[in-house]
Amino acid sequence: MIWRGIAIGILISAPMGPVGILCIQRTLDKGRRPGFYTGVGATISDLFYCLLTGFGLSFIQEFLEKNQNIIQLVGSAVLIGFSIYLFKKNPASSITRPAQDEPVSPKKNILGGFLFTFSNPLILFLIIGLFARFNFPVPEVKFYHYIVGYLSIVAGALGWWWLVTFSIDKVRAHFNLRSMWLINRIIGAVILIFAIVGIVSGISNLVG
Repeated sequence: MIWRGIAIGILISAPMGPVGILCIQRTLDKGRRPGFYTGVGATISDLFYCLLTGFGLSFIQEFLEKNQNIIQLVGSAVLIGFSIYLFKKNPASSITRPAQDEPVSPKKNILGGFLFTFSNPLILFLIIGLFARFNFPVPEVKFYHYIVGYLSIVAGALGWWWLVTFSIDKVRAHFNLRSMWLINRIIGAVILIFAIVGIVSGISNLVG
């Protein structure tokens, strides 16, 4: 259960979606802790969806699936707002070390990571596939095995975000003003693409 849970936690977190890009941007912009806190928020959202899948809360799953287009549109609107913020942001303040930056707000960063991940209910299908692939959880196990399994998912996800933020933070000092400006623009453009695709998909499904 432990190794299965860790593997699932890593595989849920590893795809570089909007929350992964947000985590990298915050690490480059403000330092490792804000980036990691963003990953913590994403992990909480992933755990929520894992619990829905594992315990078969079908009525909540049904609600999310029925309203996934609305949730997708709202999430895409948030992504558009964030991409515009990145395009307009002055990267000059990002070159300072984290200790010189403004105080880190764990709640704000965790909430941002949570909302970015929660706004994509399609992750349920990824989780269902991973649970089936790793035969998790096994029906005949005891209740405390479930606890260990889900804690292992959290450990795998947090381990992934720790590795990502550690690696990005190591190269953070090598970025100058121009490179930070370019990175902000590139990340903003990628997030904007995610948002446009989400809006087009959500509207198409609603119309269909």
